[in-house]
Amino acid sequence: MFFLQRFLVQAHMLHLETEAHWAARRVRGLVLLCPAPALPWHPDRLEKGPAKPGRCLAGGAVMAVGIWTLAEKSDYISLLSSNTYMATAYILVVAGVVVMVTGILGCCATFKERRNLLRVYFILLLCIFLLEIIAGILAYIYYQQLSMELKQNLKDTMTQKYRKEEEESVTSAVDKLQQEFKCCGSNNYTDWSDSLWIKSAESGGRKVPDSCCKTITDACGKRDHPSNIYKENGCITKLENFIQEHLKIIGAVGIGIACVQIFGMIFTCCLYKSLKSEPY
Repeated sequence: MFFLQRFLVQAHMLHLETEAHWAARRVRGLVLLCPAPALPWHPDRLEKGPAKPGRCLAGGAVMAVGIWTLAEKSDYISLLSSNTYMATAYILVVAGVVVMVTGILGCCATFKERRNLLRVYFILLLCIFLLEIIAGILAYIYYQQLSMELKQNLKDTMTQKYRKEEEESVTSAVDKLQQEFKCCGSNNYTDWSDSLWIKSAESGGRKVPDSCCKTITDACGKRDHPSNIYKENGCITKLENFIQEHLKIIGAVGIGIACVQIFGMIFTCCLYKSLKSEPY
């Protein structure tokens, strides 16, 4: 009887040990399958965070304005003595690229909640802000100076460089300017009497370039009758208005995006402060 009781006790203890062993294995399996949760993430941070999908779109819009200026509106740059107009366009292109890169970095900083990424993000926002302010200020300054520059240089550029070797860009710009704006010469058609090309034998007896003609035909510039050429309309005022209108667009885009960056920097500081104050 004593041996039977001892056997039953040992069997029960073995059963308990086996159950404990398998229970421990099941717990270890659950730990592997369900790892410890990551640091808590607050959904409201995405709402308050600086990273917005619209930032990439804003960067694309800024870059598009710059590229549009260089590609479609740069025909007359060779007629300008200053490079300010072209510089503002390049600044917009660079700023647009930086805005798009910053938007991606802002997303990473917000989702990963990394303070070092937020610092880099803030610095990039500041760079964008400065670039846009510079573009806006340059556009405004050049807007004020454009009229005087054209009055001092446009006539000489047209008469001295038209049809001259290695000045094909000026020749193309002058021809397009006179045809697009239906004008002739800087102030009027008489400006062409001072042209080096008109005075030379290469002009073939033309009094004005053929691009002054209302209907372009070969050597139509030999006849300067009002029915044939844009006799009374000078190009200087029309070119000035054209460039000034575009400078308004560049300035508005630059200052507008700069204002948006101010809010982005404020939200970045708020998010950075909230992350820093948390124990994890």
